[in-house]
Amino acid sequence: MAERTVFQSISRKHVISLGPQASSRDAACVMTRANCGSVLVLDLPDMLLGILTERDLMTRVLARGLDPDRTAVREVMTPNPICVPPETLVSDAVVLMLERGFRHLPLVAGAKILGVFSIRDALPRELGTAVSLTEFREQVNDALG
Repeated sequence: MAERTVFQSISRKHVISLGPQASSRDAACVMTRANCGSVLVLDLPDMLLGILTERDLMTRVLARGLDPDRTAVREVMTPNPICVPPETLVSDAVVLMLERGFRHLPLVAGAKILGVFSIRDALPRELGTAVSLTEFREQVNDALG
């Protein structure tokens, strides 16, 4: 069976987004309503500035004692996130996420933002393939010094 692409695997085919001036509380509310773990931060017209995740809200807002009503998403987002094209294989996307330490990956085709691939969108067999690839790469790097 052929492996799925990230675009085939995403459950939500529309973009959850906010402007950079929105508050962290606004972001948390949007993510809660959409039942998703991230929101893209866009400047008009659809220019990707960053991504804000549940983890960002926890570590960059709550843990620091910042007021979520007064903290703009631009202050706590991850700017210029790594993006992948929609034809990227799920295992390749998961390897990238494992190696870089994040769980959400925006999908773009040219200048068009198509959605966000989450680690939750991967199937167990795709996760297994990615983990095997990551372990192999680590072994090669160790061997090469």
